[in-house]
Amino acid sequence: MFRVRVNKIESIRDVDGNLGKRIELIEDRRVPQMVIRPQTEEAKVVQDVLQTLQQQMPIFQGRVDLAIPKMILFLTEQEYEMLGIEFDVNQIYEVRLENQTVKFTKIP
Repeated sequence: MFRVRVNKIESIRDVDGNLGKRIELIEDRRVPQMVIRPQTEEAKVVQDVLQTLQQQMPIFQGRVDLAIPKMILFLTEQEYEMLGIEFDVNQIYEVRLENQTVKFTKIP
């Protein structure tokens, strides 16, 4: 079992010209953040300033999410409807692989 996040949904045409969707799913997992203890007083001041900048300005916020491409689905409109899932960008799903099946469960 693993989690995926819908990264991108695009309209496509298959080789027969039928409309469909290309759904890109990336692995969704957290990378533990390492805590670094500064050795000197100067390093502690620098770390405090950086933490303050990260809190005040979103541009300096480091993401701890690691996005690894996991799977890409190429589905015709008919196949997409048969699957019975409304994929939305940034929605997270739990994927279970068992008995030669793939099961998606939407995570609220």
